[in-house]
Amino acid sequence: MSFQRTRMSADRTLMSVIRTSLSLIGFGFTIFQFFDKLKKADLITLAHAPRNFGTALVALGIGMLVLGIVYHVQFMIGLRKTREAMKAEGLVHAESHFPASLTLIIAVLLLAIGVVAIVNMVLN
Repeated sequence: MSFQRTRMSADRTLMSVIRTSLSLIGFGFTIFQFFDKLKKADLITLAHAPRNFGTALVALGIGMLVLGIVYHVQFMIGLRKTREAMKAEGLVHAESHFPASLTLIIAVLLLAIGVVAIVNMVLN
């Protein structure tokens, strides 16, 4: 049971990273689009600084998400190794299944969306 609680704790940590990354990516993309629309409507002439700030926020969100995913995967690999070592020593008797982490799948999907957003911002 303690392995399952530890796994769920790691999922909650990744969910916190997802929440923060989603906020950064969404807010950065909104700032970028807002100033891009103002520039296209000729309401402002220079919008480099706010657009660069929006791009930086999206990049920060993507970077944070990548670090969170890497940390989560490393932690889960370590947890599995610890469980197998304890099983080999006879300290753990019951078999506990580690299903695929839905949180990790959502994090990877958000990462793909963030990459598409920043590619759109840079190439547009």
